[in-house]
Amino acid sequence: MGLFSFIKGQFIEVIEWTDNTNEIVHQFPVYDKAIKMGARLTVRESQAAIFLNEGQIADVFGPGTYTLSTQNMPVLTALKSWKYAFNSPFKADVYFVNTRTFTDQKWGTTNPIMMRDPEFGAIRIRGFGSYAFRVQDPALFLKEIFGTQSSFGSDQIGGYLKSVIVSGVSDLIGEAKIPIMDLALQYDELSSALRTKLEPIFNAMGLSLSGFFIENISLPEEVEKMIDRKSSMNIAGNLDQYMKFQAAESLRDAANNPDSGLAGAGASLGAGMAMGQMFNQAMKPSAGAAETPSAAPSNPPAVDTEPCAQCGQGLKATEKFCPECGTPRPEKKFCAECGGSLSSTMKFCPSCGNKV
Repeated sequence: MGLFSFIKGQFIEVIEWTDNTNEIVHQFPVYDKAIKMGARLTVRESQAAIFLNEGQIADVFGPGTYTLSTQNMPVLTALKSWKYAFNSPFKADVYFVNTRTFTDQKWGTTNPIMMRDPEFGAIRIRGFGSYAFRVQDPALFLKEIFGTQSSFGSDQIGGYLKSVIVSGVSDLIGEAKIPIMDLALQYDELSSALRTKLEPIFNAMGLSLSGFFIENISLPEEVEKMIDRKSSMNIAGNLDQYMKFQAAESLRDAANNPDSGLAGAGASLGAGMAMGQMFNQAMKPSAGAAETPSAAPSNPPAVDTEPCAQCGQGLKATEKFCPECGTPRPEKKFCAECGGSLSSTMKFCPSCGNKV
């Protein structure tokens, strides 16, 4: 009786898998133990159970509870040539396939994608995001991808799926010819188009691409700086504001570079002011351009005057006497040594130093 109980205990009567891992496929540990005909098979939601006979896919069970018999295992029954009333233990490989959706799978471009932009020319871009997938056809997935391993996780196929996705992203963005300034507006549309493009490739492996998202498409640092500079120019609006902006930029650069000191700040500030004056002069009409008759100078030209020796009143070049005190205009004197012009109050010639 004891020997019979031991032999009976080697027969597997309950087949189930409690999924608490990140495995896509899990082999039920049958080993050399035989499965008892009439054993209970439990397949939970988001699972599928596959029976293999000598490496060949036999029967596939969806979610539910089953009592194994020749009636619900028609393929295995035919392969084993069992009789209808067969009730002996049998051997088979049992695999559980996880059919739930595997979310938060990351993708990203290892190398930059080359594209031609109408404004910036040939540029390099990088992209990254996330996707989700699930096993849609368990039998096809075992046949095409899994093979006969004891277990299979999402990380084992992640590298291949990433390569498939990056190839599709590069091809679609190149064909779309969307300017880089407008790419952020098309993330949802590009994600939807890429999912449609990649779905047949996933289906051929027994998978389904449940979701696909583009999180960001980044540009090289030099292109980003060029865009920032252009945006700053647009914000400036006119030359006066640009000149102020340039001066502020120079002060900021000088503050970030303590080695340059005040001299560097002055040089940068002077360069910005000079550029603003150059633009301002370029926008003015040339000297030979005709002026409108109504235009009149706001400030009259300055008149050269000479102070009166008596009262200090300014004397014009045409006035011989002071209009204030009547003192005669002093005669002009010249240096006897060098001939330089001298005023009446000079005691030495400013040109040669000769005493007057």
